[in-house]
Amino acid sequence: MRRTLFALLMVALASCGGETSESSIYKMSRKPVSVRGWILDVKGAKQEEIVDMEIARRTQLFQSSTVWVENTEYASGGIAENGGFIILDVPPLNATIGFNAPGAENAKIVLEGVPGTADVFIPDLVLEPNGATVLDPKKILIRVPAKVDKPTPTGKTAKVGGYTVPIIDTPLGQLIDRRDYPSPPGFRPVATVK
Repeated sequence: MRRTLFALLMVALASCGGETSESSIYKMSRKPVSVRGWILDVKGAKQEEIVDMEIARRTQLFQSSTVWVENTEYASGGIAENGGFIILDVPPLNATIGFNAPGAENAKIVLEGVPGTADVFIPDLVLEPNGATVLDPKKILIRVPAKVDKPTPTGKTAKVGGYTVPIIDTPLGQLIDRRDYPSPPGFRPVATVK
């Protein structure tokens, strides 16, 4: 009797779903992409002459910034005090990453043709209203886990922010950092006194 009642309850709950996840634009991918990197600054921002004041300015800038993925309900991540960012569960192939920062509202990076399970690394990102640029596009990486001994170019490319980037097969052991916030080189936090 209990099994029959449980089975009927499960059927009733399944039929009450309304919109199916198959028809939703927010459907979570089974092969999500991770996107990591760091924000260097906002284009046209007035930099401080004293190093500690400049570090404090950037720290405040990064604390006031947010990140999201357009048309995706289930992306997680954020921006650290040093400008490092990570976004997990980004849909493969085509996605738009958005940033809101003081002086650079609605800044975006568009990803095109990025394969599932890839790790996209975008260093030295400069935000601007409705856009963003990368200081050295040759440092952008797209790594895909593969059964190889060393990183190997696949001969395929994808686009990150309008830049064409080669896709690299990478040993799984070298992708352990794909869920970590990257650390921008040369950034040192402001000392806090408690």
